[in-house]
Amino acid sequence: MEKLDIQKLRSETPGCNHVLHFNNAGSALPPFVVVNSVKSHLDLEAEIGGYEAANQAVDQSEKVYKVAAKLINCNPDEIAFTDNATRAWKSAFYSFRFKKGDRILTCFSEYASNYLTFLYMAKRTGVTIDVIKDDLNGQLDLDDLKNKLDNDVKLIAITHVPTQGGLINPVLEVGKYAKQMNIPYLLDTTQSLGQIPIDVRAINCDFLCGTGRKYLRGPRGTGFLYARKSIIDQCDLPSIEIHSGKWNTDNEYQLRLDARRFETWEQNIAGKIGLATAIDYALQLGIPTIWKRIQYLAMLFRKKLTELSNIDLRDLGENKCGIVTFTSKRDTAEKIQKYLSHHRINVSISMQEHAKLDLERRNINALIRASVHYYNTEEEINRFCEMLRLL
Repeated sequence: MEKLDIQKLRSETPGCNHVLHFNNAGSALPPFVVVNSVKSHLDLEAEIGGYEAANQAVDQSEKVYKVAAKLINCNPDEIAFTDNATRAWKSAFYSFRFKKGDRILTCFSEYASNYLTFLYMAKRTGVTIDVIKDDLNGQLDLDDLKNKLDNDVKLIAITHVPTQGGLINPVLEVGKYAKQMNIPYLLDTTQSLGQIPIDVRAINCDFLCGTGRKYLRGPRGTGFLYARKSIIDQCDLPSIEIHSGKWNTDNEYQLRLDARRFETWEQNIAGKIGLATAIDYALQLGIPTIWKRIQYLAMLFRKKLTELSNIDLRDLGENKCGIVTFTSKRDTAEKIQKYLSHHRINVSISMQEHAKLDLERRNINALIRASVHYYNTEEEINRFCEMLRLL
């Protein structure tokens, strides 16, 4: 496994000169090559027109399907470009035909946007939301999942890495159970894509959503949906337009046969090119190499934080990722974020309302989420912890 040239990578990241960025699970610092790819296309649109620029840049924008497929080990025709991961997730979710008596299995650590959608569907159709228990490590309990499986379960929808902590759910094992029971499996990889190696063939998920702005270091307003080829025709589209279907006769239409039936014709072409560039950049570095670096930094970070008497680590899970969460015995999360921001250190706050089932049960109103990426350094971690000590 190749070693990353951290100084070179930092020199290619303009933000490293201005901030200590520990908010990579929110939106990572993009490298110059991504920024320039977006700017160049916007300049081209200004010079010759939006449609004309899109026609001229077809090869660049179409590259996103090839590199995204390589990133998660699928076929390019199983990828749909979207404007964010939420749009991708909802496109998949609303394509299922739920009715009263159906059950959706999810986990305690599920993100609010996803769970709100479950609640909305429950009110509309009478579907039941069944939450899988956590095991002793705080991750999804596979024994409880197995006990909950029956013919009424119409969907397993879980998050790979929760927004509010460092745990990694056992998605491979979930996929095995889903496949055995022939139950559709929707996986949210918003926080894991770009930091952890993901193979949809090994996971056996039917749908997967991901975003560009987080660990992939791509532009905001970009994401993609993976839709397994064998499930596409089994699902209803939540909507249809000229990109997803063809109007054959006055009263007939035909849907696209690939995952792009989940797209719309109007797209952010500059963002699409930027996402393709970001994924290609990550692939050149190697996701396993990136993952090894992130694990090392996160482990060091947690160790340093445990040495601070005023800090309580809040991460769960047997296996942990680059998201590090904590609370203070003395200060609120809002005060800590404001203090760190004053010293040019970026973090975010996870509120109880963002993950109500998990954080309410743990009696946590808000916690600091400090997420590392491969371009962070040991020196930055030391400075971060020193600033907390001085607070």
